[in-house]
Amino acid sequence: MEREHKKEVAFEGRLVMLGFGCIGQGVLPLLLRHIALRPEQILVIKPHEAGLEVARDCGVKTLVARLDPDNLWEVLGPRLGRGDFLLNLSVHVGSVELIALARERGALYLDTCIEPWAGAHVDVMSPPAHRTNYALREAALALRSPARNGPTAVLTHGANPGLVSHFVKQALLDIAAATGAAAPSPATREGWARLSQSLGVRTIHIAERDTQVGTQRKAPGEFVNTWSVDAFVGEGTQPAELGWGSHERHFPADGARHAAGSRAAIYLDRPGAGTRVRSWTPLTGAQHGFLITHAESISIADHLTLGDPASPEYRPTVHYAYHPCDDALLSLHELAGRSWRQQDAARVLKDEIVSGTDELGVLLMGHARGAYWYGSQLSIEQARRLCPHNNATSLQVAAAVMAGVVWALKNPARDIVEPDDLPHHELLRLCRPYLGDVVGVFSDWTPLVGRGWPFAEDIDASDAWQFKNFRVV
Repeated sequence: MEREHKKEVAFEGRLVMLGFGCIGQGVLPLLLRHIALRPEQILVIKPHEAGLEVARDCGVKTLVARLDPDNLWEVLGPRLGRGDFLLNLSVHVGSVELIALARERGALYLDTCIEPWAGAHVDVMSPPAHRTNYALREAALALRSPARNGPTAVLTHGANPGLVSHFVKQALLDIAAATGAAAPSPATREGWARLSQSLGVRTIHIAERDTQVGTQRKAPGEFVNTWSVDAFVGEGTQPAELGWGSHERHFPADGARHAAGSRAAIYLDRPGAGTRVRSWTPLTGAQHGFLITHAESISIADHLTLGDPASPEYRPTVHYAYHPCDDALLSLHELAGRSWRQQDAARVLKDEIVSGTDELGVLLMGHARGAYWYGSQLSIEQARRLCPHNNATSLQVAAAVMAGVVWALKNPARDIVEPDDLPHHELLRLCRPYLGDVVGVFSDWTPLVGRGWPFAEDIDASDAWQFKNFRVV
C-alpha cells in the first residue's frame, strides 16, 4: 500500500489534461498524491487509445480526440470554465492558441514547452527565425494582460525547461557561499542578474547525460527514446538556439540575430540535432552533447540580462548540451542520414529499462572556482521506487509539472509567468523528493582540455568560455 503523502493544496474544479504519453502517465499519480482532488475531476484527452488504461485504472475520465485549429474551441470550450485547469502535455498542438483559450475561459494553465501546430517545426517554406522557440516564446508572452493579474499560466515548467531555472538560482547561491560572496537570496530579477555578474558567470549549460538501457536495442528504421519521440524529433529539427552572452567575441558564421523581442538569444542556420557542443557532467565527465533548442536557453539568458538588451552590460551564454541515451543517439544519427525525415517506427523505453541514470543539471562556468554543476542524478531503480509509471527521465519532468500545478493553484491570479519568475526554494522543495541524488560538484574542466596536437583547431586560448571553444566542428 502506498504511504500517505502531504496534500499541498485542495482543488474543486475540473482538470483537463491534454496528452497522456510517458510524461502524462508519470504525472497523474503525483497529482493525486499531492493535490486534494478526486479522480473524477480529471479528464484526459488524447488522440489515440494507447496508454489510456493507466488513467482509467485510476478512475479518471478519458476522451479520444485529435485537436486541430478548427476543433479546438468545440472540444475544449465546454470543458473549461473559471477556476478550472488546463494541463498541456501534448505534442503538435499549438500552445499559444491553448493559452489564449484558457485565459478567455478563466482557466489556469501549465505546459512543459511551447509547441507549434504539427508540421510547423519542419516547414521549409517558413523562415528559420519563425520556427524558433524564441518566436514561440515571444508570441506566448505577448498574451500577458497589462495589469499582470489574469489567470495564472505557467509556461514551460517541466524538467528542462522548468526545473533547471531553479537549479541555476540554487547554483548561484552555492557558488557565492563557496567563494566568500554569500548574500541573501535576491528578491528581484535584477538582483539575480547582479549576483551572476558579480560571481563572474560567463556560460551556463543545461548539461544532461542519460545512460538508461533497455533489454531490446534499437532496430533499423526505429526511433527509440526515454521520453516522447515526436517531441524530441520536433525540437531536434528546429534551428539550434542559445542565449548569447555579453562576453562573446566570435559571432558564429551560421548564426543570426532576431530583429525584435528580448534580443537575449540567437539561432544557428542548422538543426539542433545536427549541432554538437563540448560539456561536462559529474558522473560522465567530458562529453559531446547536442545543442537542442529549449525555452530555458532564452528565458534564463533574458532574466540574467543587465542593461540594453541589444547591447547588454551583462548576459551569460546559455544553452542545452544534451547527451541522450545510447539508443536515442543512434536514432538521431539515422534521422540525420534520412535528411531529417522521421523513422516510421517509434518506441519509448520504460518498463524494459534494466539500468542507467538520468543526470540532469546546470553547469555554471567562468567564476572563481571554474565550473560548478548542480542537479539531479536519478537512477531507474530510484525512479521506480519513488513513483509508478516512470523512468528516470520522465520522473524529473513529472515532479516539476506537479510542483508547477501546485504553485499555480496556490497563486491563481499571477498572469503568464515563466519558471524564472517563480520562487525557486518553494519549487525545489516540492520536486526534491523525486530527484534522487541532488548534488553540487565543482570542477576544473574547460572546453580547452585535451585540445592540443594532433587536433589543430581554431580556438580562442585566451578565453576558454567563448562559444567557439565549446562548439564541435
